[in-house]
Amino acid sequence: MPSRVWDETWQLLSDDILHRQHTVLNNQDLQLTDEELQNYALINIENSLQINGSSLLRFEGMSFPDMSATAHHRNSLVMDALSYDRQSLSEEHEIQLSSMTDEQRLVFNEVMEAALNKKGGVFFVYGYGGTGKTFLWRALCACFRSKGDIVVVVASSGIAATLTPGGVTAHSRFGIFINVTEDSICSRIKPGSDLAELLIRAKLIIWDEAPMTHRHCFEAVDKSLKDVMRVLDVGNAELPFGWKVVVFGGDFRQTLPVVSKGSRADVVAASLCSSYLWSFCKVLRLTKNMRLQVGSSSDNVEELRKFSEWLLEIGDGIAGGENDGEVDLELSADLLIQDVTNPIKTLVDVTYPDLLAQLWNPEYLQQRAILAPTHDIVESVNKYVLSLNKKDERLYLSSDEVCSDDRGTSDGDIHSTEFLNSIKCAGLPNHQWKLKVGAMVMLLRNIDQSRGSCNGTRLIVTDLGARVIRCTVLNGSHKGDRVHIARLTLTPSDTSRFPVRFSRRQFPIVVCVAMTINKSQGLSLSQCVAAEMLLEK
Repeated sequence: MPSRVWDETWQLLSDDILHRQHTVLNNQDLQLTDEELQNYALINIENSLQINGSSLLRFEGMSFPDMSATAHHRNSLVMDALSYDRQSLSEEHEIQLSSMTDEQRLVFNEVMEAALNKKGGVFFVYGYGGTGKTFLWRALCACFRSKGDIVVVVASSGIAATLTPGGVTAHSRFGIFINVTEDSICSRIKPGSDLAELLIRAKLIIWDEAPMTHRHCFEAVDKSLKDVMRVLDVGNAELPFGWKVVVFGGDFRQTLPVVSKGSRADVVAASLCSSYLWSFCKVLRLTKNMRLQVGSSSDNVEELRKFSEWLLEIGDGIAGGENDGEVDLELSADLLIQDVTNPIKTLVDVTYPDLLAQLWNPEYLQQRAILAPTHDIVESVNKYVLSLNKKDERLYLSSDEVCSDDRGTSDGDIHSTEFLNSIKCAGLPNHQWKLKVGAMVMLLRNIDQSRGSCNGTRLIVTDLGARVIRCTVLNGSHKGDRVHIARLTLTPSDTSRFPVRFSRRQFPIVVCVAMTINKSQGLSLSQCVAAEMLLEK
């Protein structure tokens, strides 16, 4: 009987399939179950039989393969989403379950129930920094991926995306336009595309740091998902996100969407809570600060708890009692710089004690940063710290020019190269950089998110070449990796501030011992306000 022969020999017939898939898909981490191996072996047999005018359908009792599986496994997006070690994820998931708080378990169970029972639904996990949102994302991912299911993880910023395995920015994954409008859709989500197949097969979509994204971005994804999900059921076109389970996360105390020259009302109108999608969101709250549980002593934990509560009171606008938006706050002496003769030296000595001895210690460097309200203060602090480094200095100059479509115009003709060199603005490296081996820098662009090289990644310079700067990653899931930074042609994100559009070819980095507050990745609004008050005193 053919079926008996198959049952006794399928392992031999599928012996080289996993190796072949590794080679074809260039993915050495690919894992296949026994059922998938059998299906691939049957597909190979069926293809051979069809070449000779036959088919497995002619043999009674023989299994017939799912031929659509070949299409799935040609989709690199699907393969990347399935390329996880299920055994290790299963073990990780067991550990995570035993470590969850009651709040986290309630959120976890509710999301799992909606996804496993195909109920659909939109959730917003509301919790300030330290309540374990990232831990929850990792637990959900481990649970689904250990079973061979797909989870799509995106974040509103590149640095947040690197905190969860497989995470990318929402704009990158969904193809959201930079200048998004109310009528926008996602350019990459098209019926029949690889991305559409990935989203159709996904059990769960997680979107971290959602409050900082413009509501039109969520609405564009909603419209696009409805368009592709109607393939499964026409009724999905009337349901939020095509009846996929979508989990947003974040804290509305954090930075809200940036609206150029917008009022407070404009910013609120641009946020997620002003979208028609908010009415479908079920809010799930996390309130326990997990970071307070890792203190070295009870006194330390109590001190951290009081400071955390004070920051939250500032963010909630209730610090100092009832107020109309303005209030005088009293700062304790230990938060103030006492030496007014050389405040920068004092600030650096307190934040980076014994800096030169710890220069190559990633743990030491990633746990510290100096925040400042203006770029001028940032440059002063960074210049002082760089002067402490006795390594040889190398000067890098940019190449600036007026954009090609503005050349020949009256505005383009009157602006010299020297004027373009003098421009300094947020998000764009300076014309002139002085760097040394051992200097701490931060990336200003998403270069390779899969390797952790994205906007906000902090690095330490290990070698200064003429064309390439070699660095080691200090933070994120790729901590310790070596990366090579080359010059890029960059343009200012806000061109309305300048009389002419121009481009700058320079290394996309900035020295980052000190950073402006709006560049402080992961800080809540209350933390930023507190930091700004301390630095201005």
